[in-house]
Amino acid sequence: MGRVTALASADLWYHYGRTRHASDRTVPDTFRWAWGQDCGPGPDVLGDLSGLCVADLGAGAARHAAHLAVHHRPARVVALDASPAQHTMATDLYGHLAPRLQLVRSDVVEHLQAAPGTYDVLYSVFGAVDFTEPRHLLPAAASALRRGGRLVFSTLAHYLSGAPAQPDVEHADIPAKTPDGEPVTMRRWVLQEHVWAKLLDEAGFTRISGDLLPAGQGPRAADTLLLTACRGPLP
Repeated sequence: MGRVTALASADLWYHYGRTRHASDRTVPDTFRWAWGQDCGPGPDVLGDLSGLCVADLGAGAARHAAHLAVHHRPARVVALDASPAQHTMATDLYGHLAPRLQLVRSDVVEHLQAAPGTYDVLYSVFGAVDFTEPRHLLPAAASALRRGGRLVFSTLAHYLSGAPAQPDVEHADIPAKTPDGEPVTMRRWVLQEHVWAKLLDEAGFTRISGDLLPAGQGPRAADTLLLTACRGPLP
């Protein structure tokens, strides 16, 4: 029961990014969609963001969102994350970029469900799409997009162990730690491309496409699946 309680209430992202937070406080010049952040396409995949309303789903410390706010002229970028620790780091790093960058601590599905037709572009770089039940998240994302709006996300094309992605909508339990260091697990969805495509279609998306980004160098290199989709016409 202790492990279940920890999963339900503890901030499992408490430790993530703390070392970098202490040493790197800059707005990134760019970012990459690939797992290793050392190759592959950059933020231009999102298209021209001038004057648009954009949200980063599972923004963490909001480095990607800060880059877009500074370099791509959106009307507004909303950096969403449910983690208190990640929200605190993001506020410390980039709170000064308000109002163009809005840092929101919220469950992503709840936020999207409460914001119908709000966003032009939603994106996730190994963020909330990886760690949220897709049968809940993707319909919420579709409802929060304006007609013709785009969802773009990168996710693992296979497990970091090298095992193949799931051929059905199944999650894996991966190791994590509570703020006090207790080992627990959290859910991650690593799905094959056709599974993502079916889920997107069922959620109301159209023009669904996927690209495989080969792994770069490094001990934990992994292939990336980059998916894009548009909200279809209203009924």
